[in-house]
Amino acid sequence: MKKGILFIIVLAISLVAKAQTDTVRIKTSAICDDCKNRIEHDLSFEKGVKSSNVDLGTKEVTVVYNAEKTDPDKIRIAITKVGYDADTMKAVVKAFNKLPECCRVPGKH
Repeated sequence: MKKGILFIIVLAISLVAKAQTDTVRIKTSAICDDCKNRIEHDLSFEKGVKSSNVDLGTKEVTVVYNAEKTDPDKIRIAITKVGYDADTMKAVVKAFNKLPECCRVPGKH
């Protein structure tokens, strides 16, 4: 009896955990390893973000997140606040201007 109840509890927890996790890919204006590190570091503090990885070859950040705590638009906004474009959202100018010179895309802002 106890084993059956324990099995049901474990199964329910695993189903809930799986249903909450989602993934989004977002185009960014990241251009170097400093950009990659800055975006990944700052996203690690965003509520609901489980992991992020910036691919400099495609200029995309792949974010795994808890769909009950955040959504793709909130993640895009977080990226713009770091100083980078996120899909069609432009970087926050004040944050962009604080980026190191090597991280500023020529002709932007």
